[in-house]
Amino acid sequence: MIVVPVKEGENIEKALKKFKRKFEKTGIVKELRSRQQFDKPSVTKRLKKERAVYVQQLQQIED
Repeated sequence: MIVVPVKEGENIEKALKKFKRKFEKTGIVKELRSRQQFDKPSVTKRLKKERAVYVQQLQQIED
C-alpha cells in the first residue's frame, strides 16, 4: 500500500504528484500491461537486445 504523508497546508496537487511518482516507481502498471499478452521468450530476448544496441548507440553519440 502506498502512503503519502501530507503536511499541513500542503497543496493537494503536490500530494497527488508524489503519489503518482511513487506509484510509477512500483511498476505495477508496466507489469499489468506485460501480462495482458503473452510474448514468446525469443521475442523478448530480441527486443531486449535491440534496446541494448539502441542505448549503446545513444551513449556513443553523447561521448
